[in-house]
Amino acid sequence: MMFSWLFGKRKEQPNTLATLEELNEKLKMLEKREQFLLKKMAAEVEKAKEFTRENNKRAAIQCLRRKKLHEQEVERLGNYQLRIHDQIILLEGAKSTTETVDALRTGAAAMKAMLKDTNIDDVDKTLDEINEQTQEMKQIQEALSAPIGAAADFDEDELEAELEELEADELEELLLQPATTAPAPSVHVPVHRQPTQPDPQKTPPEEELSELQAEMAI
Repeated sequence: MMFSWLFGKRKEQPNTLATLEELNEKLKMLEKREQFLLKKMAAEVEKAKEFTRENNKRAAIQCLRRKKLHEQEVERLGNYQLRIHDQIILLEGAKSTTETVDALRTGAAAMKAMLKDTNIDDVDKTLDEINEQTQEMKQIQEALSAPIGAAADFDEDELEAELEELEADELEELLLQPATTAPAPSVHVPVHRQPTQPDPQKTPPEEELSELQAEMAI
């Protein structure tokens, strides 16, 4: 009767979220009931103290008996709460497991659908087509880069031989150059004997006069 009051009537195929919500509501109700009994226990203790002061021992004992009954009820409520907590943990774990399995099942179904549309033969065929297209593109590029016209008639071996001959001549010319070049001898001209440059604007008689004045200055 007590479990029927706590958990209600059994439902067929209950929804997990609805069940968790119902269990949490029952847990709150049990906690409220427990707080109510604890207050009643405290009240019975106060009454027992009051009857003791009045020397009414029989009434005080009755208060303590009611307190004990409330204590037993509180202990039962505590056990009920533990069972509900345990059930909530189990349901939450089962819900998480179920959601994980559902996600994996969905992923597996999607993978199966993709593999159904694509098989290994199609992949090999596609790769062969790509390789064939790549080879054709290389041939096209080589054809476009090949020399045409007069340049196509040149002999590559003859051009390479001519290039080697030019390189040999260049090396020989480099080896024949002297190691050092002697500097040109410097001519010391005294300051007072420095030759005068002829002035193109002067006439020949004027040049002679300038030379004579320079000798007289000596």
